[in-house]
Amino acid sequence: MNSWDAGLAGLLVGTMGVSLLSNALVLLCLLHSADIRRQAPALFTLNLTCGNLLCTVVNMPLTLAGVVAQRPPAGDRLCRLAAFLDTFLAANSMLSMAALSIDRWVAVVFPLSYRAKMRLRDAALMVAYTWLHALTFPAAALALSWLGFHQLYASCTLCSRRPDERLRFAVFTGAFHALSFLLSFVVLCCTYCKVLKVARFHCKRIEVITMQTLVLLVDIHPSVRERCLEEQKRRRQRATKKISTFIGTFLVCFAPYVITRLVELSSAVPISSHWGVLSKCLAYSKAASDPFVYSLLRHQYRKSCKEILNRVLHRRSLRSSGLTGDSHSQNILPVSE
Repeated sequence: MNSWDAGLAGLLVGTMGVSLLSNALVLLCLLHSADIRRQAPALFTLNLTCGNLLCTVVNMPLTLAGVVAQRPPAGDRLCRLAAFLDTFLAANSMLSMAALSIDRWVAVVFPLSYRAKMRLRDAALMVAYTWLHALTFPAAALALSWLGFHQLYASCTLCSRRPDERLRFAVFTGAFHALSFLLSFVVLCCTYCKVLKVARFHCKRIEVITMQTLVLLVDIHPSVRERCLEEQKRRRQRATKKISTFIGTFLVCFAPYVITRLVELSSAVPISSHWGVLSKCLAYSKAASDPFVYSLLRHQYRKSCKEILNRVLHRRSLRSSGLTGDSHSQNILPVSE
């Protein structure tokens, strides 16, 4: 194993560790907080988190073994199962992000009717469609025997070994990425552009009211005026940064892998195996970044994490105080006798 393979293996191990810990923490927050569970987005987050954990536990270790051993990491049946999961989880992850963007669009554009438009039942129906949509392509690939170990990516995924099926497989691969990656990307752009438009409109209204208030308050201290103007600037940038993060992480993580899969179909362009594995690692890194992008940096999840931490520390302090009290009583008893 050369230095490139060692670096890619280290990247995979780091991605696995961060993904496992962060997604497990999101699950703990969902189990701990009833307020989070009562909201419709919790179903989308739960679906995304469970998919990320399954990918971390099953697909990433097999890819790591493929990178280290430079050969199929498991038997044919297990590799086909892992390839089925890889295809399903990739599509499910992309469509879950699209569902979360639709939820944000409804919440921002229709705030007064959000609870009526986005109930838990509606969220469950969207998750059911996500599963049905994501299961269609791996099921078809399994029936056509297009699942197995792909040497270019050192992982169990979509692949075709028969030259006479090259055109059919190219059409299938293009349709899969068009109806998963491209569809989700279009939904993300449309919904978040609408959200950004509404956010900027509200920022302008707040700015007008703030400026009118500052004009009326003649005796206001200059430092207070400066802080108000700085807060206006931060408010304008906040929505843009969040939306750029949502769309940017989606593109950075998934686009290299999808483009590589499409370029691979053309035999005119040779692709390095190191780049193939790196693009796969970038796709896996979405499982590690999702908890921070969609959950852990939000106020409710941070509050739930603090409550969980306080509860753990409180239990430890009670145990330590109980042990100290027991040892102290044992030391006193012989003296009293």
